Amino acid sequence: MGSPAVPRASSARKVVLVTGANRYQRLDYLYLNAGIMPNPHFNLKTFLDGLFSRKIFSMFATGDGLLTQEDWLTDDGLQQVFMTNVFGHFLLIRNLEPLFGQAGCTSQVIWTSSSNAGKSAFSLTDYQHSQGQESYSSSKYATDLLSVSLNKHYNSKGLFSSVVCPGLVLTNLTYGIFPPIFWKIITPIMWLIRIFTNSFTLSPYNGTEAMVWLFTQKPESLDPMVKYHSCTSGVGNNYVAHYKMDIDIETAEVFYQEVLKLENKMKANNQITGDNS
Repeated sequence: MGSPAVPRASSARKVVLVTGANRYQRLDYLYLNAGIMPNPHFNLKTFLDGLFSRKIFSMFATGDGLLTQEDWLTDDGLQQVFMTNVFGHFLLIRNLEPLFGQAGCTSQVIWTSSSNAGKSAFSLTDYQHSQGQESYSSSKYATDLLSVSLNKHYNSKGLFSSVVCPGLVLTNLTYGIFPPIFWKIITPIMWLIRIFTNSFTLSPYNGTEAMVWLFTQKPESLDPMVKYHSCTSGVGNNYVAHYKMDIDIETAEVFYQEVLKLENKMKANNQITGDNS
């Protein structure tokens, strides 16, 4: 359906959005899956504290506090994780807006969030997470907030937004956290943990369960305050679990307005141009 391109011109420092939007009459589904977790570090103290507490299964399910990251600024002066995981997707949605809800059809935006999306890691006064070390967790909570606000502002235009959690999937992103030998040793243990924590989907195929399920649903019937989790039982059966998000509507709206202000600021500085050719 077209993709965002972000060429870097060091002199002008412009972010150019290229979607090819005028080639299509409508957009039915938009899956927002891109994300980064740069320079992850394992928090051994948090792991050991959780290992011998009642929070052990919650810790494995969400990864809360287990990973910290080192973020950096882009040429545009934005935090890299926020730009990649949140703002780039938002700009794409804004650029594709003319295609939503056309010809009486609904359009659906599906964000790949995470069980690691942490309310405690997110702050409205530092929504790019420049002052913290859990930028990935903050960015995923930010996508949850944006999804809620998009429904408020765009449902009447035929656009519906949902968030999914693929569970713990072994991909290049997770392989980058520890050496390959670690994953070979720990994988059999993960299969055992799955008996108690069904969020250990492990394979990309299992992780897409919620995405595929949403494709079969009527967008109007979905709860905008629910996150849809891909789950795999201890015997390998896939299913979708529905969990209410810990989202404050007012916080979601304030954040949405802040992101709009950021978009307008970058446009005013000629750092964003829309190109639908």
